[in-house]
Amino acid sequence: MTHTLHRRGTKESLRTDYIVFGITAQQFNGKDSAQVLKKFFDIVSPLHPTNMGDMRQGGMLTVADLPAGVQDNSIVHAVFNDLETLEEAVRRLKTADLGISIVVSSLCDDVAELAKRNNVKLHTQEVSLGIHGNLKKLPAEEFLHVTTQCGHGLIAANLVKSMVEKVKNGKITPRKASEEICKQCSCGVGNINRTEALLKDMAGIA
Repeated sequence: MTHTLHRRGTKESLRTDYIVFGITAQQFNGKDSAQVLKKFFDIVSPLHPTNMGDMRQGGMLTVADLPAGVQDNSIVHAVFNDLETLEEAVRRLKTADLGISIVVSSLCDDVAELAKRNNVKLHTQEVSLGIHGNLKKLPAEEFLHVTTQCGHGLIAANLVKSMVEKVKNGKITPRKASEEICKQCSCGVGNINRTEALLKDMAGIA
């Protein structure tokens, strides 16, 4: 299961948000896997992901050289803004045949079509059943579109609200605000470009 499973948003917005992971099986091929996981970054980096990360180190906004610090049994990933680039990443990873699990997180229909086009057999498909409980305690839906980009809940709704106000008042650019928000996600799976677009929309600027 991936903790990016619960990202919220409109279909239009989620079609700018695609994540691909490289994952080892800890008791099977995790030992001495650091070099393989570094190759994952070598493959996806030239495709200019909006964010990349390593579950042990963090994301590219907080770690200067992700490949250098990769350790055995980590989980590495890259975030893309369009299906075409994600598909190219999957093609390259398939060709490289790294011997690790490749997990894609996005809209199910898009992944199914991608797999069909590239002769990739889907092993497992998981879906989010949404949020249950006292929903009155949740922030407004527009803020959830940003906060759910961190599956560990490290992006606070109040931070998003604060950044929207600062963007409105010209105290910070939408890009800088997006980077500050995405830094809070310690894994580095926040979509910097998508968050920037969402902040602009909430702030009512072009």
